[in-house]
Amino acid sequence: MASPRKPIAQDNVEPLDPATQALCEQVSKLRKKRGWSLGELSMACAVSRSMLSQIEHAKVNPTLAVAHRIAQAFGVSLGQMLDAFHATANIEVIRADDRTYHYRSDRHCRIRTLSPLHLEKDVEFYEVSLKLKGALRSAAHFQGTREFITVQQGHIRITSGKEITELGPGDSAHYNADIKHTLENFGKDQATAFLVVIYEK
Repeated sequence: MASPRKPIAQDNVEPLDPATQALCEQVSKLRKKRGWSLGELSMACAVSRSMLSQIEHAKVNPTLAVAHRIAQAFGVSLGQMLDAFHATANIEVIRADDRTYHYRSDRHCRIRTLSPLHLEKDVEFYEVSLKLKGALRSAAHFQGTREFITVQQGHIRITSGKEITELGPGDSAHYNADIKHTLENFGKDQATAFLVVIYEK
């Protein structure tokens, strides 16, 4: 049996950015407002009690997936959880190393959202990095959804339904995303692109 995980040493904890700090504070406020214990919140969002405790005390930077599950447990959006901070912020910054905005990261690709999480929007903006021979395969999105892509580095093959095209650095394309679609790195190095998803109003 694995030994229990040791608590994170406090001396090496870096301060969180203001937006993440506000998110952590909102978790604690919403939990107490509901009269929930950490255990009850843990059951509702499938996040461990120890992780929730560290989030509430601003000792860890929760990933986008974790923050989303917590928001769902409270029946609110991430935007609503961050409204208290962004109501007074004039300039919103998304740092390159902020893992809160890492939507996905695995051996095939990394997706980093560049859209402010608190906005209720019809447009989403992402940076997509596909590793060598990596692919991002997506099921059909909502009816009328389109994607716009610009390749910054490498070569990407797009499949949308039965149509296929290939892009190189600086090339752009847009395609239907309300059908099955795939982005594939068919080059010899990592490929990076900026992806805009537009939902039909």
